[in-house]
Amino acid sequence: MSTLASNLSLKAFRAAFLDFTDDPFYVAESESVRYLADGLLIVENGIIRDFGTYDKLKAQYSDLPTTTYRDRLIIPGLIDIHIHLPQMEMIGAYGEQLLEWLEKYTFPTERKFGDKDYADKVTKLFFDELLRNGTTTALILATVHPDSVESCFEEAIRRNLRIIAGKVMMDRNAPDFLRDTAQTSYQDTKNLIEKWHGKGRLAYAVTPRFAITSTPEQLAIAGELLQEYPDVYLHTHLSENVKEVELATQLYPACTDYLNIYEQYGLVGQRSIFAHGIQLTDSEFERLSRAGSAIAFCPTSNLFLGSGLFNVDKAKSAETPIKVGLATDVGAGTSFSMLQTASSAYQVAQLRGQRLSAFKALFLATLGAAKSLSLEDKIGSFNIGNEADFVVLDPRATPLMAFRNSIAIPSTLEELSEQLFAMIILGDDRTVSATYVMGDLAYGRSGE
Repeated sequence: MSTLASNLSLKAFRAAFLDFTDDPFYVAESESVRYLADGLLIVENGIIRDFGTYDKLKAQYSDLPTTTYRDRLIIPGLIDIHIHLPQMEMIGAYGEQLLEWLEKYTFPTERKFGDKDYADKVTKLFFDELLRNGTTTALILATVHPDSVESCFEEAIRRNLRIIAGKVMMDRNAPDFLRDTAQTSYQDTKNLIEKWHGKGRLAYAVTPRFAITSTPEQLAIAGELLQEYPDVYLHTHLSENVKEVELATQLYPACTDYLNIYEQYGLVGQRSIFAHGIQLTDSEFERLSRAGSAIAFCPTSNLFLGSGLFNVDKAKSAETPIKVGLATDVGAGTSFSMLQTASSAYQVAQLRGQRLSAFKALFLATLGAAKSLSLEDKIGSFNIGNEADFVVLDPRATPLMAFRNSIAIPSTLEELSEQLFAMIILGDDRTVSATYVMGDLAYGRSGE
């Protein structure tokens, strides 16, 4: 082992570990959950080299210095598959539903991102907040301004994060100061793709805001970009609010439903992520499933704006299996914490008479989210060869959580399920002891 230990690129981490080897919506939790009460993770140059129980691996790595987190649970880095960077300033804005909320709060806030210095300032705060909450990958909407995307990708490169982002495209039904045109949105997006897509850990998402704010010409341009660059993503909103659905179908009267608008322009495919999907019809669920598209489930946002209750059982049914990932949707979403987001997801399911276990909720924020982004070969689990993004959680982070979680390290899946559920319901950014990006410490809570 001395040869390996002398390799300074190797790092070892010892703690309890939890991840997923399969989808617990379709495979029994006992077969899809991987839990090591005393595990060892070996990282080499940011990549997972080895993973297993400490007893099994300790002899092989006996003289490798080890970072040990006692009474902590390490999970894969959390993944937020729908979040608005520029809306950070207006999180918690009072009192409107979707369309009125956009006019009153969102558009005036996004206007500020025409100033690159301002965009840089907010972007730094935004990424600080992500890491403080254990989020290591995000699918981000910037604003209509190309510089807002530049700020986002520049900061992501600096922090070595796996980030997907895009310039919002909207050429109607928005204030003049936030409109582009079909042609300028094409050229700006093309330039950004050429500069940033595939650089470091970055990827680009073609991002029409939603059908209401794009003309047919602009949606056609978005489809052309997907044809020109087949490995980029499509990211937009779909069926969030009843009035939104009504207006979208009025603007596109030849289309049979909201999803059909996007279908007509070639925007529904395996790398398409649609936020919300609350008002979807059975036909739309079926077509999303056939296309291999993903839905971003944004429970805190949906509750805050009164948009409705996402039907997670329908989306994850055997009849219409759809890729689903959790998302904060800040700033309509009320927290950067994926734990609080999972808590709201549980409550949404309860209100629908459905059951969302702690394991299923965490799956939607880790491996399920990675699958939604077609990145399960890189992130979302502790599989050997994956990138070493992970989060150290403290099950006893607050006095109440310490009282609730009397067992520091569970020994059974049943005990773990109880502990994890309590962390989801009671936890927030204080639960995150440390966040690692490619095996390097990116955030550490004071005193840890």
